[in-house]
Amino acid sequence: MNNKNILSNAIRIGLGCMGMSEFYGETDDDNSFDILHAAYDLGYRHFDTADMYGKGHNERLIGTFVKELGSRGKDILIATKVGIKRDVNGPGTLVIDSTPEYILQACEQSLNRLGVEQIDLYYLHRRNPDVPIEETMGAMKQLLDEGKIAAVGLSEVSTETLKQANSIVKVSALQSEYSLWSRDIEDSILPACNELNINLVAYSPIGRGFLSGTLKKEQVHNEGDLRGKLPRFQQESFENNQKLLDAVKHVADEKNCSLAQVALSWLLGQNPLVTVIPGARKLNHLIDNFASQDIHLSKEQISYLSEAFKPDNVSGYRYPEPLLKTTNT
Repeated sequence: MNNKNILSNAIRIGLGCMGMSEFYGETDDDNSFDILHAAYDLGYRHFDTADMYGKGHNERLIGTFVKELGSRGKDILIATKVGIKRDVNGPGTLVIDSTPEYILQACEQSLNRLGVEQIDLYYLHRRNPDVPIEETMGAMKQLLDEGKIAAVGLSEVSTETLKQANSIVKVSALQSEYSLWSRDIEDSILPACNELNINLVAYSPIGRGFLSGTLKKEQVHNEGDLRGKLPRFQQESFENNQKLLDAVKHVADEKNCSLAQVALSWLLGQNPLVTVIPGARKLNHLIDNFASQDIHLSKEQISYLSEAFKPDNVSGYRYPEPLLKTTNT
């Protein structure tokens, strides 16, 4: 990935762009462009999208942003993803497709929407276990060889799949949900990333806004908000999980910073291979998140938070069962 290699990039905070197209209520393109340009001016250089976000809208949004940057954008990293088809079997349905034919076809479409000749980091968004990983990675290798992508990533796969895939083609990044209240990957995936020197890109690092302490119960049930369908945001779980925020508030008071900054700083303190990609649709959140890389928690504070957020203390799964089955494959 030349100078865009996130493994060697000192900036460990990127921008997750999904919410600029859907999943968290109403969106506004003009505001999104303002945020994207403000992010670049602040120092963000890693922008994360996917072909399924907004059914292509998010990639087109990023493509326009890249075009507006012009030559200034030569130092940014654009990451996108392939492997999830939408509405194939009716509105709201998802189909996981990791066949070589689909990957090659979808990559061309992503290149067109992004308006680039090469995708910096191309993730397999989800893996269909019925498709041999050798076939999937064969398509990724072909795209690498053709220069259409610069690096390969995987998302939400099992440790076994990660190791097997990496033996076929070098995997530069593994993207997974990782935060104080989503720590499944610590047992096996994170050690494997250490062993193989694979960057771990943490999505939803502020727990889809929950760990900021500012999210109201009513907000998650607004029309178009994905969180209203997630188990840990349902009323009883939401109320139980609110108690966990006391620990974050305690550390935030000690550090004189926001709860979101504590959540991000905790993640960055876990492992030097961890990069975080929080989303932001407000300028103050964008600034706040980026500044968290300058906040360093003590070992005692990290341990205190880890103990408070032991997995057994968190109420509700991170996804409903059908979506959970598409992870760890």
